[in-house]
Amino acid sequence: MLKKSQVLALKYRPQVFEDLIGQEIVAQTIFNSLKLNKVPNAYLFNGIRGVGKTTIARIVAKALNCKNGIEKLCKNNFCENCEAIANSNHIDVLEMDAASKTGVDDVRDLIEFSRYPPTTAKFKIFIVDEVHQMSKAAFNALLKTLEEPPKHVIFILATTESHKLPLTIISRCQRFDFKRISIEIMISKLNQLCESEKITVSNEALQLISRKASGSLRDAENILEQAIISYGNSISETQISSFLELNTNNSEIDLITGLITEPISEGLKIIINFSDSGGNIKQFNSQIVEILRTVTLVKAGVNTSSQGYSEEIQKQISKLADLSTLESLSKITKIFSEPLLHTNETTSLNLELAFIQSHTLINQNSQTSIPSIPAENTAKK
Repeated sequence: MLKKSQVLALKYRPQVFEDLIGQEIVAQTIFNSLKLNKVPNAYLFNGIRGVGKTTIARIVAKALNCKNGIEKLCKNNFCENCEAIANSNHIDVLEMDAASKTGVDDVRDLIEFSRYPPTTAKFKIFIVDEVHQMSKAAFNALLKTLEEPPKHVIFILATTESHKLPLTIISRCQRFDFKRISIEIMISKLNQLCESEKITVSNEALQLISRKASGSLRDAENILEQAIISYGNSISETQISSFLELNTNNSEIDLITGLITEPISEGLKIIINFSDSGGNIKQFNSQIVEILRTVTLVKAGVNTSSQGYSEEIQKQISKLADLSTLESLSKITKIFSEPLLHTNETTSLNLELAFIQSHTLINQNSQTSIPSIPAENTAKK
């Protein structure tokens, strides 16, 4: 009989404040406030997906209701309350997904439920995820309860788009903005996870995973898990590149270099050859934009060593920065970003048009925007 296994993101989910990574300031601030018994009526957690909003919400729920107290918060041998909260089945801790329950009737049921005292815990905790998707009527219904909530009720609202929330709601919450997880921190966490799971993964492979996750630790853990399923307990950089459909021959570097040093036909050949070989056009486009962003940062004097690129790629990026100006880089980065807005992009047409537009722009401004090209490059023309 098949047995359901626990996914890595849940298996290694932090259970106490000190285990949280990347959000140490948020965790410490909340821990101190709870320790001093300065508990707000409502929290608002804002940040991209996979950075720990719901995880901290559950830890807060545990800290408020743990039978051992906040300073001895259960990490392994859970008390009855912590066990139920960790398993999402505590009668006094309700988790609601506002993406599927957006109506005013759903909020009214929640408010009605909040009127009754907790059954076994000290506080009733309402964790509302994706709260920005609530309807206007639902927000209005919630507002009165946030203004004067029962003493035994704590609201924890989580969102990826706080700008969509009414100011009247935001003003009644203690707000915390969760930052993206840095590449270095993410690689360190993935290394720890691999050691625990007895998985061998090269550091270069973890760099690719971390860059692809774009600050979301949960995304990185999910990518790693899928790679383990595909390739087993030993994973190489080449395998991760193939899994993520990444271009591995530095065509994006050649393409950007071609904008400055080559005739327009050379860059178009790179795009066409990549497309004809069955490459992922959208992913290729994304890599081009990522390189352009890094080149722009280097040109602006920013240290980009934390971006996870190899020493050789860093050298090529620095060379591109030397050949360009901030004005030209900002313009062509914007041009190449446009095709990414077409989420169902399946052909290379928009990428080809972006290249033509960028090449034309650079050549029109070559006298003022781009410094003279070194002799070894002009010899190619």
